[in-house]
This record gives sequence, C-alpha cells and structure tokens, in this order.
Amino acid sequence: MSQYTPTIELAKDLISKNSVTPEDAGCQALICERLEKLGFVIEVLQFEEVTNFWARRGTESPVLAFAGHTDVVPTGPVENWDYPPFEPTIVGDMLYGRGAADMKGSIAAFVTACERFIQDNPNHTGSIAFLITSDEEGPAKNGTVKVVETLESRGEKIDWCLIGEPSSTKTLGDVIKNGRRGSLHGDLIVKGTQGHVAYPHLAENPVHTAIPALLDLSTEVWDEGNEFFPATSFQITNLKAGTGATNVIPGEKEIIFNFRFSTELTVDMIKERVHAILDKHNFDYALEWNLSGLPFLTAAGPLVDASVAAIREVTGIDTELSTSGGTSDGRFIAPTGTQVLELGPLNATIHKVNECVSVSDLDTLSTIYQGILDRLLGHTE
Repeated sequence: MSQYTPTIELAKDLISKNSVTPEDAGCQALICERLEKLGFVIEVLQFEEVTNFWARRGTESPVLAFAGHTDVVPTGPVENWDYPPFEPTIVGDMLYGRGAADMKGSIAAFVTACERFIQDNPNHTGSIAFLITSDEEGPAKNGTVKVVETLESRGEKIDWCLIGEPSSTKTLGDVIKNGRRGSLHGDLIVKGTQGHVAYPHLAENPVHTAIPALLDLSTEVWDEGNEFFPATSFQITNLKAGTGATNVIPGEKEIIFNFRFSTELTVDMIKERVHAILDKHNFDYALEWNLSGLPFLTAAGPLVDASVAAIREVTGIDTELSTSGGTSDGRFIAPTGTQVLELGPLNATIHKVNECVSVSDLDTLSTIYQGILDRLLGHTE
C-alpha cells in the first residue's frame, strides 16, 4: 500500500509523462480511465496535433466544469535540475517535477475530489464536467478555444468553471483569480529611407521619426482602472532596426508592443487612440494587431461564494479576489457567459528549474475542490 494519498500518487503518475506542449504523452488517457469509472461520458477532441477531451457526468444543468492542461513548458537544461524533471521526487513535503504546480497537481486534485464527492453523492444535482487540453502553454489555437467552439455549436453550456492554475501567492488559498486583463499586441513598422550616415539629408531615419510617438504612447494615461482591475498598461516588448553595419541609416524600424487592458477600454477604443497618436506625428507606418484575449470578470455569485466559503472552512483563510497576472484559458470560456475562477497551488516555482509543490497543499486543495462541489451540486435527489 502506498504511503501517499491518491491525489499525490496521481500527480506523480502525471508528472512522470514527458508532455511538453503540445504533447499529452498519455496523461489524458490516464485521467479518462479514472473518470470513466465514475460514470463520466468521455469525448476525445483532436485538433491537428493537440489532444483535448470533454467529459461529463450528468445531463442536467447547472454544469460545474474543471478546466486545465496536461502540457508543460520545456525543462531547459536538465543538468540544472536537482532531480530529473520527469521523475517525480518527494523530499520532505515537496513534490518536484515539471508540471507539479502548473498544473498536473491541480488536475490530480480535481479527479480525487470528484471521486470522493461522487462516492458520497452518487445522485448529485446538475452535471460535473472536465475540459482538459494539451495546448495551453503553446499557441493555444487548437485547445480550449476549439473545445468551447464545439460546445457552443451544439448549445452545451458551462455554468461554473474552476481552472486549476496556480493562483496562490504565499499560502494555499490566499488568492483566487476571478478575472483577467485583456491582452492586445501591436506590430508597428515605421518606414524611412535607408542611406549613408554621412549623408543624412539623403535618408530618413525611422528610429528618430518614431521616438516622439513612442514617448507619447508610453506616457499616455489609458485609463485609471476600476474596482477590479489595475490601470491599463502599455509596454514595448521588442525593438528592431538596422542592417548590422555602423554606417547605414536603417530603412525601417519595427516596434512590438502589448496592452494589458481593463474592462474600462474596448479593443476598438485602444486601436483608435493608438492610430490617433501615430497619425499626429505624420510619418509612414504599418500596424498589425493581434488580440490574445478580452478581459473578463466573475463577480460575486454562486461560484465565488462557494469557493470563498470552502477555502475558509478548510484553511481558515479569507481569500483575496484578484485579476492580476497573465492570461489563461479562462479567456476562451468566460465570453460564453460562464462564471470562471482560477484556484490552485502556489505559483512561486512555475516555469522554473526545480518546479515543485507542497504535498500537503495538494491534499488540502483536493479537499477544497470537494467543498466547492458539495456547495454547488451536493444536494442529493
């Protein structure tokens, strides 16, 4: 008999699979095997190289879905790890391995919480579902977004969604994400005329041309934020110009920038204001936009209330609601009208060498998930 709980054993089994995005490496088959024994109907959804599945137990609403990803980021040089990244190792209370915190540990806690809940509530109300992808850490083009499109095309709705992203900061349950800022990228090409540095009158330097406009963009107050979101942020992420020679004025300059924006702004509002600033400086440019996700917010309601109460009962903590951090697959689920929360372990080591998670925290997290299930679907018929 194992010295570890079912949650930890499942987490170890998942971590042992080398599922660098977009590979799943058999993780989802392992999860589906457990869910089928609980009465879930499994639907594998393969889009190009990406493996996804939708599993559901029950046919009635409301639907509480657990969402997550089995893919992980690359390990980097394995010699920098204290323990092999795909050989889960427990030292003291810490479980080491790529994906331990982001987010195979959470998925294990999802499954075991459901196992205990269904044993206690075989005739629970509503439906329990799983939406799992292997394309969250990569381009995110054939993962959750495609599963949601499939569900929407047949009118299948998720009422509440718990995403197991590592949301906690200092102690388990201290922070849950009830929203995320939008993310909008811009690729700006400022056009000039290439020439010799000794004859600047015969050239037009796009680097010099762009500076005043970039200063205006970087000092613009885009909004003041609101009760739930910080002020919108504009950041230049990449600059590129020049031929590599020291005596050539470049012919064009590329500036890549990003907006992390609140619900105070729309995409069209941002685009209009950026173009107005650029046009004011009267130079030749081209600008392409790429929207990664719209901002979303889950306000007080059944999912927030159940999660806050479960965390307080299990840990004694009054959790903080936050919209900070990067984007998540919640950006694909929330626009359908679903209440979305992210609740998972500490995020201190995610994507790092020696990624790890507390063994006791994973067991506690499973208990919290069970408490949420109890509060939302636990009334037996």
